[in-house]
Amino acid sequence: MFANFVRIVAALVCASLACVYAQDTQSQGSSIKVSQTCLGCICEAASGCNTTLGCNGEVCGPFRITWGYWADGGKPTLNDEPNSAEGAYSRCVNEPFCAARAIEGYMNKFGQDCNGDGVINCDDFVRIHRLGGYGCSGGLDVKYENAYKACIQTFG
Repeated sequence: MFANFVRIVAALVCASLACVYAQDTQSQGSSIKVSQTCLGCICEAASGCNTTLGCNGEVCGPFRITWGYWADGGKPTLNDEPNSAEGAYSRCVNEPFCAARAIEGYMNKFGQDCNGDGVINCDDFVRIHRLGGYGCSGGLDVKYENAYKACIQTFG
């Protein structure tokens, strides 16, 4: 049952992010690309990809992004509003497409080979997303890691 849930959620996230995300990343001229599958699996690991969570303490949205993460990710906004507008951070990270732009910006700033396998890929991005841009070689908590692995094995 969990596998079906993961499959459905990741498929919906990936499908919904595909068009807008592809356009946004092309216009940003980014050097590191985060695939739709990877974004979907990071979302699944972070919150079960629950798009109704809103903000809780210092984290917001289905990717559970902090203000500092958003700022390091380039402070993307919805509808080209100024990033200094009140609520710009929470509006962005609570909306999956905008949050995906913040994640890609963050990965472009902090992207690195966290697991020492010689490549920078989703296995590294999931660690950077959870552990931050510095010290991403540490272990992940079991629930987060298991959710990511189940998703990436199914869709990766």
